[in-house]
Amino acid sequence: MNFTEAIELNIDKLVGTLKHEEELEEILKKKFTKKEFRVFVAFAEGKSIDEVKTIVHDDEERINEIYKTACKKLNQEKIKKELVFFK
Repeated sequence: MNFTEAIELNIDKLVGTLKHEEELEEILKKKFTKKEFRVFVAFAEGKSIDEVKTIVHDDEERINEIYKTACKKLNQEKIKKELVFFK
């Protein structure tokens, strides 16, 4: 699982360089709910919606809502500041 790539695909405007993978994972675990984290990771790994349904035991509509919420959280300035190194 490549957190750097997944985050870059979902952040609208990124200023700075993303931190190391381990740090990114810890930040995301801290900022996301458990279900948001599992859904975000599953989509980043390229799993199908059916596979994600079995992982989180939810319906397709709810899974899409959870993913959108996770992406919105990623785009909050407060969280972006934690994800990047500033020079």
